[in-house]
Amino acid sequence: MLMVFFQVLTPEEAFAAIDLPILGLLFGTMVVSAFLERAGVFKYLGKLLSWKSKGGKDLLCRICVVSAAASALFTNDTCCVVLTEFILKVARQNNLPPQPFLLALASSANIGSATTPIGNPQNLVIALQSRIPFKAFLFGLLPAMAVGVCVNIAILLFYFSKSLSPVNHQEEIPSPAGDVIFHRFSQANMSNHHLSSRYSNDTVDAVLQGSFFPTEEVHLENPRSNIAHGATLTDCLISQEKDGSVEGGNTLLWNTCVYFVTIGMLVSLLMGVNMSWSAISAALILIVLDFKDAQPCLDKVSYSLLVFFCGMFITVDGFNKTGFPSLFWELMEPYARIDTISGVVVLSLVILLLSNIASNVPTVLLLGARVAASAAAASPSEEKRAWLVLAWVSTVAGNLSLVGSAANLIVCEQARRAQFGYNLSFLGHLRFGLPSTLVITAIGLLLIRV
Repeated sequence: MLMVFFQVLTPEEAFAAIDLPILGLLFGTMVVSAFLERAGVFKYLGKLLSWKSKGGKDLLCRICVVSAAASALFTNDTCCVVLTEFILKVARQNNLPPQPFLLALASSANIGSATTPIGNPQNLVIALQSRIPFKAFLFGLLPAMAVGVCVNIAILLFYFSKSLSPVNHQEEIPSPAGDVIFHRFSQANMSNHHLSSRYSNDTVDAVLQGSFFPTEEVHLENPRSNIAHGATLTDCLISQEKDGSVEGGNTLLWNTCVYFVTIGMLVSLLMGVNMSWSAISAALILIVLDFKDAQPCLDKVSYSLLVFFCGMFITVDGFNKTGFPSLFWELMEPYARIDTISGVVVLSLVILLLSNIASNVPTVLLLGARVAASAAAASPSEEKRAWLVLAWVSTVAGNLSLVGSAANLIVCEQARRAQFGYNLSFLGHLRFGLPSTLVITAIGLLLIRV
């Protein structure tokens, strides 16, 4: 609004600055992620983290690998939203400090999201502006991501080896009742929702194992329950599950459809089909196949993020018209050429700093076209490498400080709000984030494939 008010841009120029394909791709991936969450994919990821876990170090390694892989497919923010409280619960149940696991989740989610165009917002911008196919983007950064996650695990184990060592079972603190309660988070507002009045098999299993205790949030569907006739809470819950057994088959069929549509979307992306249309088509197919009101899933779309992107496109376009970005790049370009080692180092440091000062998406919007043009002038084959370097460095830069990426802030806020929550401090994150970011960025730059 200010850009138009001060006549930096005309209203027509402001509307023209909005990149609709990026908004379409972002909207489509958020809708698909909402349906995947409803289909229970993140519940299965949570089970995978704790299945036959062999202690703190094993759990930390699993968190790094699972969050990195999931973030490449479902975006880093989504994974951090749905996995943070589960990780806090598991850490408390095993009498382990939450800090290393929270850092593992946020840092690995950022690293993993660098691999694909749908992993994070800045990669969406890079993929559509550079027109690099999904497959080329994936295989160009996959080696850097794989090694980066391994290095991240090694650094975490080095920092927290003592605190992750096994403890005496006599010293373990039994998990309070509240710890076992799952809370689901909306992608739009990350607010806690009360437990559903329906209970899954996991809840019944928890009751049978004695690890679930009723709280004030527990509501039975049938107020005239059999408790009056001497039945136990377990009997009532099992009775409710039997009543919903007919729905179980429909749920399984629906979940299968969601997985197949998602796989179809990923295959289309790998085949080079337009990314925006692939994501929007997958979202539309899921809405149609659901045969229900789509409002609950559409409510999980972060419309504030879409509006933020619109404003950012306009702001960056107006800022470019002031001439300051061009002047800055003219001063930096001789020292930040992609065809020399020193140039790559200088360029990476500039991206790291700007991504933590101005955020990574504005940095990509401001530098992307200029870095690519400079690389193309040196050698046409270097243009693709320049885009991939920008994607890698701007994403891993989010691990440098707590405010470096939205994923970090989501983990911090979710951990603080959770029952028996934990405050992740800025300095506590920086002590790990600074060396980790520098090392992983440097190693990844050597492994980017063109």
